[in-house]
Amino acid sequence: MKHGVTQTLYSYWDNLRGARPAPNRSEVDPGEIRGLLGDTFILETNGPRDVRYRLAGTRLCSAHCRELKGRNFLRGWNDKDREALESLIAAITEDAAAAVIGINGHTERDQILQMEMLLVPLNVPGEGRIRILGSCTPMEKPYWIGLHPILKQSISSLRLVWPDERPYFVDAPAALNPIVPRFTAEGMSMPTPPLPKGAEKKVGHLTVYSGGKS
Repeated sequence: MKHGVTQTLYSYWDNLRGARPAPNRSEVDPGEIRGLLGDTFILETNGPRDVRYRLAGTRLCSAHCRELKGRNFLRGWNDKDREALESLIAAITEDAAAAVIGINGHTERDQILQMEMLLVPLNVPGEGRIRILGSCTPMEKPYWIGLHPILKQSISSLRLVWPDERPYFVDAPAALNPIVPRFTAEGMSMPTPPLPKGAEKKVGHLTVYSGGKS
């Protein structure tokens, strides 16, 4: 996690959930993260292929030059990136993973805005982990941001994070998802067990590696 917004929001979510896989949606207090709200959003999921913005911050909407509330989160990606995102959404909602994604936003003038996105699960009592709390923050702020809309997005890197060192589904073997790798994020305050040789896994068309610099 490179950006301060990503780090702060992850720490807030991690403290909020405690020993649970994810906190409840009702526990998120906007007042406690008011400085991050412009870059944050909440997604509503009805399956990995039906994901929409339920709320979106003003700075994020400004970068896209449009209101994102109600829009399809999977719109504007190529087929391979969309497949990778669908796999990530499944890992987040079904297995209580978190994801950190490097994104390039592309304008009609071929300008590129490099951003870092965080996605973490939220629970709705009686319905499960059908909400996702996220942030998407530019790594730099060029003069044209907010003037030329982001029309397409592409993934430059991605990383799954298991906050408790292992997928939540290990306590229920029948629910194991074979596409999801097991690894922890570099820099997290948790022990990092050695991985077997060849532990790299595929998420969509992208290869996810454990540890190392990102």
